[in-house]
Amino acid sequence: MLDRLLAAKDAATFLNTSERTLERWRVTGEGPQFCRVGPRRVAYRAADLHAWLEGRVFPHRAAEARAA
Repeated sequence: MLDRLLAAKDAATFLNTSERTLERWRVTGEGPQFCRVGPRRVAYRAADLHAWLEGRVFPHRAAEARAA
């Protein structure tokens, strides 16, 4: 089944961050997976955004430190 694609602007809004931060994360590999939909355009699958967020949920700081 195909997943809904979000433009970088919409993905940034969903993640409460800036488009520039998403761009930096694409370069460093820190952010969610993305799709290249054109030579200068990327999009994000909604499921990938949700999965990335789920991987960043911790019950306390010690658990976060162990994951790093």
